[in-house]
Amino acid sequence: MMRSSRGQTFLLLFSAGALFPVALAPLHYWPVALPCIAVLFYQLQHQSIKQALAKTVVFAFGMYFAGVSWVYVSIHDHGFVAAPLAMLATALFCLFLSLLFALPFALSALIPQRTTAWLIGLPAIWVLSEWFRSWAFTGFPWLYAGYIHTETWLNGWAPIGGVIWLSFISALAAATLTQLYQVQRNSPQPIHRSVKISIFAMLLITVSGYLLQNINWTQVTGKTLSVVLIQPNTDQNQKWSASQRQGILDQLQRQTQPHWGADLIIWPEAAVPTTPQRVIDFLSDMDQQAKVNQTALLSGIPTYDWRTGHYYNSVLALGSASGQYDKTRLVPFGEYIPFEHLLRGLIRFFDLPMSSFSLGARDQAPLIVAGEPVATAICYEIVYPNLVARISRDATLMLTVSNDAWFGRSFAPQQHMQMARMRALENAKPMLRGTSNGITAIVDHRGNIERQLDQFTVGELSGTVAPRSGQTLFSQTGSWPVVILALLICAALLIITYREGKQK
Repeated sequence: MMRSSRGQTFLLLFSAGALFPVALAPLHYWPVALPCIAVLFYQLQHQSIKQALAKTVVFAFGMYFAGVSWVYVSIHDHGFVAAPLAMLATALFCLFLSLLFALPFALSALIPQRTTAWLIGLPAIWVLSEWFRSWAFTGFPWLYAGYIHTETWLNGWAPIGGVIWLSFISALAAATLTQLYQVQRNSPQPIHRSVKISIFAMLLITVSGYLLQNINWTQVTGKTLSVVLIQPNTDQNQKWSASQRQGILDQLQRQTQPHWGADLIIWPEAAVPTTPQRVIDFLSDMDQQAKVNQTALLSGIPTYDWRTGHYYNSVLALGSASGQYDKTRLVPFGEYIPFEHLLRGLIRFFDLPMSSFSLGARDQAPLIVAGEPVATAICYEIVYPNLVARISRDATLMLTVSNDAWFGRSFAPQQHMQMARMRALENAKPMLRGTSNGITAIVDHRGNIERQLDQFTVGELSGTVAPRSGQTLFSQTGSWPVVILALLICAALLIITYREGKQK
């Protein structure tokens, strides 16, 4: 962490950012994240706003370029954009995310340059950065620090404060490391009292997290449902071809046939690659077979509302199930095109199949399966903690369907799976995750994967799930208590800076 030339400093920050995703899925080396964040915090000390922003952008660019460069696969392999242009687009995307990440860190130049202020101020700013990224320009809540604790003792805090509270704890640990390094560099300087308090607080928080793991925030309803998740492993580049449609439908039917009689069968996102109006006979046949066998069939499918002329990315209930869910958070460029009148037709990437979806209504009735309300999130929606908390409050079972074939053999599906597990932890309810080519899994109410299918295979995952009723504290409040705490901390520190400035 030694201060050095500007180039070496930027290289250090970029390297720390690039190492940060190693702490997340699929590698899960969670301790790596703490010194990475500590490097950033150390370099932010005694900086101007401009310097703080520049350093944070470099750190964030390393983090995103290493952690979400899988967007290249979507742009190049499935968007048919030439490799150099796809690489440029990936870099620009990462740079844009880095700017969003960095903006709240301008506050680091405005808070008091003292040990106590840094110990609580920098974790608060880190939280504000994650919160800002969750909604700015529709949001991209990826690579949150709190996900490193999906499998540690600290995950006991997830039902209370959610992933963003775990991020605060992680940043507090990193800030403590920074201050301890300062002491080591300036030896024999004594450890500041606030650092000792922070160390004690981290020990207390960790032990408390372990104890909190034993709390049952929700209760079983008394039912046990037999479930089957169908993984068709459909080729993404052929999926939307009209000539391939019948073969895809035939495969879904073949995979489903042996499992009629199960309580619930799930087909993944857009498993049926066209609107219901174009496959009426097929859906009617599936609906009839499901009803005869008293099976609930939930299928991902694009739907069309002839009254409004809008298309939706939906999950449709057939057989003994009822309802329809329309996706409410859409992926830019994948499901809708920003500035469509300017970009549509410019390159093939802006003309991807089914990239003209509309937003579903904010408040939709849950799907009903065997009398149990099911909270549904389609693909990208599962990464929004507050959204999932809101829709799962009165549900007893959580469902997410996805088509991660867009990401090829990158580590995006593992990251996506980790976030789905955190949603199960936060809301203490079981999660069913059905995907086109993996990771298809059954997750219990503590975020543990009970069963899963191998990626890039055709298969059916059979198992049982026990619905649970009730609400965690996070289900009721979402991330707002932690966000408000972070805002109050920053506001208090800014007021102190202002008052001290007036006294000089």
